[in-house]
Amino acid sequence: MSGADTVRYKVAEAARLAGVSASTLRLWEAQGLVVPERSATGHRQYTEADLARLKRISWFRAERGLNPAAIRQALEAESAADENNAAAAPENSADVQVGRKLRSLRHAAGKTLEQVAGDVGIAASVLSTLERTSQGVSVAVLHNLAEYFGTTVSSLSGEEQPQVRALVRAGEWHNWPRTTPGVTVQLLAEGNNQMDCHRFVLAPGASSEGAYRHEGEEFVYVLSGHVEFVLDGDQFYDLNPGDSLYFESRRRHAWSNRHDGETVLLWINTPPTF
Repeated sequence: MSGADTVRYKVAEAARLAGVSASTLRLWEAQGLVVPERSATGHRQYTEADLARLKRISWFRAERGLNPAAIRQALEAESAADENNAAAAPENSADVQVGRKLRSLRHAAGKTLEQVAGDVGIAASVLSTLERTSQGVSVAVLHNLAEYFGTTVSSLSGEEQPQVRALVRAGEWHNWPRTTPGVTVQLLAEGNNQMDCHRFVLAPGASSEGAYRHEGEEFVYVLSGHVEFVLDGDQFYDLNPGDSLYFESRRRHAWSNRHDGETVLLWINTPPTF
């Protein structure tokens, strides 16, 4: 690791996390798609931002069949959009509250980074980054961490506020902190309720990156786009606009946006166990 605040990954580890080979990473570098930092000895070092970029490159190549030039153009367009959104959005300490809460829970339990990471099945470096930045993990991993500490993702994300609005106007939704690239979660009902009511906005290729389960029941309605759900590892459901899915939350479930554009879901969990 280089520096106290940023996790660095070597080629082999970055390739594994991105789901490609080390030679593919070198090819993408030669094509100008990603430019990793170099250590003092000249070895490639990939950051969390690089990993997120690698996953987007892989998706553009596999799902949309884009060539390197088109991928570069798509990435540049996304980068410009992100910069515009960041400039328009006010600073919000809630952006890092998930990591802070997880760190407090870990300290209260008397656990080290290595112990928690090993129990949950992730790298200690990934947990360290999450605690510092509230970013860099999948929805499935975030859920598993919440379950490990006896809480819920909704609670970690700050839904249980003392003062809430009974009426939430269109476009005035409060967002969860952005822990997972490509996944935006907006609150449709605020406070400590008997239902978690969310609006999920999934970028192309966004997914849970693994299956998870918990107590309760859930209802999903597709507002736009296309999403695939997998229940119990062997039941596949392709949902289009107007389609809905109702299932027991204790069934292992995973999901992914198979649409070339954005997918928007109405998602309700009851009781609030997500």
